Amino acid sequence: MIRELLAVIDFGGQYSQLIVRRTRELGVYSELISWRDADRWLASHKPSAIILSGGPLSCLEPGAPTINFDLIQQIPMLGICYGQQLMALKLGGKIEQAHSKEYGFRKIETVDSDITGSLVSDLSSNEVWMSHGDQVMEAPPEFRITASTDSCPIAAFENTSQHLFGVQFHPEVSHTPAGTEILKRFLFEEAGLKGDWSSSGFIEEQIELIRAKVGDKKVLCAVSGGVDSSVLAALLIQAIGDQTVCVFVDTGLLRHNEASQIVQTFRHSFGANLLAIDASNQFLSALKGVTDPETKRKIIGKEFVTVFEEHADEIAECDFLAQGTLYPDVIESGSSTAAKIKTHHNVGGLPDSMKLTVLEPLKWLFKDEVRNVGRQLGLSSEIVDREPFPGPGLAVRIIGEVTKERVEMVQLADWIFRSELKSRNLNHGIWQSYAALLDVKSVGVMGDGRTYQHPIVLRAVQSEDAMTARAVPIEFQHLEAIANRIVNEVPGVNRVFYDLTSKPPATIELE
Repeated sequence: MIRELLAVIDFGGQYSQLIVRRTRELGVYSELISWRDADRWLASHKPSAIILSGGPLSCLEPGAPTINFDLIQQIPMLGICYGQQLMALKLGGKIEQAHSKEYGFRKIETVDSDITGSLVSDLSSNEVWMSHGDQVMEAPPEFRITASTDSCPIAAFENTSQHLFGVQFHPEVSHTPAGTEILKRFLFEEAGLKGDWSSSGFIEEQIELIRAKVGDKKVLCAVSGGVDSSVLAALLIQAIGDQTVCVFVDTGLLRHNEASQIVQTFRHSFGANLLAIDASNQFLSALKGVTDPETKRKIIGKEFVTVFEEHADEIAECDFLAQGTLYPDVIESGSSTAAKIKTHHNVGGLPDSMKLTVLEPLKWLFKDEVRNVGRQLGLSSEIVDREPFPGPGLAVRIIGEVTKERVEMVQLADWIFRSELKSRNLNHGIWQSYAALLDVKSVGVMGDGRTYQHPIVLRAVQSEDAMTARAVPIEFQHLEAIANRIVNEVPGVNRVFYDLTSKPPATIELE
């Protein structure tokens, strides 16, 4: 079982999730706790250390985000940006609106050349990333100032006897080259953590928890062939063997030849107890005439319920429902720390008559962590390194109405795009690549004749955890060749675009 826990208190900062990722990469298990829930959470948990995140607001404003500092006494703590300012304010320091707001790269200088052993002394780089309007003007009593910039007099302070530290800059971002050194010093030297978080440790813990919770009952595991559900199924099979009942529903919204590949993988590679259901006509019929993306997602979720109701007799012996929900899904679906971006599809809202208890063993993992768990479980690279695919499938890659004809257009264009990337050795380092269909038409010329057909949008992005992403810079000659294949081989398409937008402001998927 995990013995160390780092609590990252989220004040709404754009880099809050990065703090969790960076600390987990260092072997420390961490969880992101909204400041709204922090007092209640801290009353029942005893974290080994705490990091206070940045945030967009001023702690000088009425009603500004805060927590009860009485609950975190004698716990090692690092405040970052807003977190540092809040520490200073709560512990007797002084905060003011900065005369010169800092955003971007700055160079910190140690305040006293005799200072050694601090978080910021003798770093490999003194370049840091700043993003703030307020700043600390007076450190709290018994704190020493350890670093400043040309416009920020207190870029870092600390009270080593109480293991309290604050930095105005962001050590969690890659723009702060020595940020990892700072986090390591805080976690291991000052907080005294061991770093006992690992994929293998997670597997052992979850197997123990699953066995304890499930007992001799059966678990229904909805599988899609994607990384998440595949790792989930492998974890369940290792934990409870044939008590795992895998169910694959072919919605008709999968990629080219994907349904048959999924069935073959789970039955032959996994040796799984698999129930495969072809409900493609049912889903397409339910989506007829629907254009709103959120309505599509809800309809797809509802149809999954209907499918499960229709096959209730075959899965009646199951008491649990396992889902491959991940941490980014939780955040984007509207957790307490983030606005709702879009509803993430999972098999939910099952009928009361089925009375299934939900299991989500992967709920607090990022995608790269899930891949590591899959490798530890012995899954092939073909499965583990598979590009993410949305739960609603091609329905969210078809702008407008979803029809069989439009699905086939996207399937073929998508297959051509990804096949060309692979054959040209361009697929390495790509997080996600796909083709999407727009709900417009444009004039073209083919064979000396006028066409009025659809455009295809190609998208390929680089990412670590799907929280942020940037377009892959594919050379024009490759894009041109791919576009030529698509307009020549996909009926109804006469134009191809390449999406260059990063996330944010866009999302990875179009809908």
